[in-house]
Order: sequence, then C-alpha cells, then structure tokens
Amino acid sequence: MRELKVVGLDHDGKYIICEGEEPAEQFKLAADDRLRGVLRGEPLPPEHPQLDIEVRNMLSPKEIQAKIRAGASVEQVAAGSGSDVARVRRFAHPVLLERARAAELATAAHPMLGDGPSVLTLLETVSAALVARGLEPDRLSWDAWRNEDSRWTVQLAWKVGRSDNIAHFFYSPGAHGGTATAIDDAASELIDPDFERPLRPIARVAHIDFEVGVPPACGGDPKPEVTAPPEQPVHTRRGKPVIPAWEDVLLGVRSGGHR
Repeated sequence: MRELKVVGLDHDGKYIICEGEEPAEQFKLAADDRLRGVLRGEPLPPEHPQLDIEVRNMLSPKEIQAKIRAGASVEQVAAGSGSDVARVRRFAHPVLLERARAAELATAAHPMLGDGPSVLTLLETVSAALVARGLEPDRLSWDAWRNEDSRWTVQLAWKVGRSDNIAHFFYSPGAHGGTATAIDDAASELIDPDFERPLRPIARVAHIDFEVGVPPACGGDPKPEVTAPPEQPVHTRRGKPVIPAWEDVLLGVRSGGHR
C-alpha cells in the first residue's frame, strides 16, 4: 500500500491534495464533511468505522507535457486526468510554444514530390493551390505535434463556407528548411502540380442573337432593321374590290396601297 502525504486543500476546498514519493506525483481526494472532521482530529461516528475515499491521480508535470506534445489540448488533459485546468496550463505552456514553433518551421519546408523536393516551400505551394481554387490563403491555421517515433505531424486547417477542411504532413527538419511529406489525400492534392480539378465554377456566357443582315453598331446598340409595311390586299376574300379610305384619296394613295 502506498503512503501519501497530505499537502492541503485545493483553492475551492473540494479536494485534499496529496503527494506520493516524489513531490511532482500528486493526488487529490474528494473532501466531504467526515474527511474534514478526521483532518481536524474528530473521531469517526460508530456507524462509519471506515471512509470510502475516491483517489484521483494528478498527472506529473512530465506526464502533462508528454500528452500536450503528442497533440492533446489543455482541456483534454485536464478532463481526462481530473486535474485543474490552471495547473495543466502552467506546465503545458512551454510545450505549446514548442508545437507552434514546429508548425511555423514546417511552412518553410519543401514538399516531397515524385521527383524530389519542390522548389517552392510548403506555404507557397499551399497558398498557390488555394488561390487557384478561389480561396483565401491568409485564413489558414497551422498546428504540429510529435509522434511516438519522434517525427512531427503538421496539420493545416482551412474553412470553405461552413465546412472545415484539414490536411496532414510529416515534417522532417533539415537543411534548407527540411521536407514535408503528404499523409492524407487532402495534403496530396494541395501539393500535386498535376492534380486536375475544376478550380472554380465558370459563369455561363450570355448568348446574343443578331438578326441576319444587321451587323452590330460599333460603340452603341445595333440599329433595328427598317421593314416596309405589308402590302394592302386589292380584293377581299369575297372578291370585292377594296374601297380606299377618304384620307387615302386625298393623299393620292391607290387602292393597292401605292401612290
């Protein structure tokens, strides 16, 4: 049975903080009225000869940093271990800076293509691919974490409308910025210079019909074609001659519509 040393209550008085053999190894006990009474030296009542105590292991600083370096967030580590968020954040801060620095360095790495590293950097390649797809490359989010094999995984996140998109690369530091290798299909598409996809929707061109024999006027709207009025019939359908109107007689218009 391990022996724990009582350090004191936490800031809100709900837990009793204990230490193991090393000060960095901490535990916390859910404190109730009976346990607080025992700490004050009060005897237990006869009906409670023993205490049912729930012990939660508080992660050591080294364990916290290992989880953060592997990609976990402060909130995830705190929720999974029962530790206080403020305590986890205090030990996680230097590792979060390390991850941010690795992500920044990875943007200057050169993507690995079929014939070797690209001349352009990862940031230049990704930005060009997104611009070609009609997206804004200045709204990118970079993150990085270290794998169990000590390699860095770099995550690129961007948003299109309401959809979230991510791509992952392996980052290998080295001369001239190192290299970045695509892990998933999204990453491969972004760095593939021969990847074919409709970059953006093409607007339909409006079709304008011109009348035959009427060329469009330069610098203005095409002039409408002037057509002669239809010939007036000389006879009606019943064979009777058409009687001209009195105005046509005064103007000298013949019954056939001609002067």
